[in-house]
Amino acid sequence: MKLIVGLGNPGKEYNKTRHNMGFILIDYFAMKHNVSINQEKFSGLYGEFNHNGEKVILLKPQKYMNLSGEVVKKYVDYFKIDIEDILIISDDLDMAFGRYRLRLMGSSGGHNGLKNIEQNIGTSHYKRLKIGISNNKNIDTKDYVLGKFSQSELKLLDEKLGILNNILEDYLVLSFENLMNKYNKNI
Repeated sequence: MKLIVGLGNPGKEYNKTRHNMGFILIDYFAMKHNVSINQEKFSGLYGEFNHNGEKVILLKPQKYMNLSGEVVKKYVDYFKIDIEDILIISDDLDMAFGRYRLRLMGSSGGHNGLKNIEQNIGTSHYKRLKIGISNNKNIDTKDYVLGKFSQSELKLLDEKLGILNNILEDYLVLSFENLMNKYNKNI
């Protein structure tokens, strides 16, 4: 069983904000698989499908970003998911907008959602897909990540969603090492 988690903040006011990059990709991937993310459990919205006989759960935690780990932990425990079968999708301030990077483990890099996940699952050894949102040092970080995309960002995001979706498709069939080798060349 695999658990793919898109991080974001719940509520319409956070729709199409930079910090909700995980929600955006999960929704896109779910649409491509005709999966409705409308089941509720443990403060999370999820949907599931089978891929080659393996159950795949798509999760959007419905607690604020800094409490995402509480939701992830409940899903891991309830569905008995191995930590090695989790992929977390998050935004990353330290990468140019539209860039992406797969990581097998690492620090939270100051990302409150990743920090909370590490606290709740007890390790930083989990797979992640980090999507760059750039950073604007002229705007307070909180205001920037919670800000709406510019028109040029939306256009670039639209162009990148296809390849980001391909990463998730390949995540279901490739070893993570092969996945990183295939896609981490964009850096």
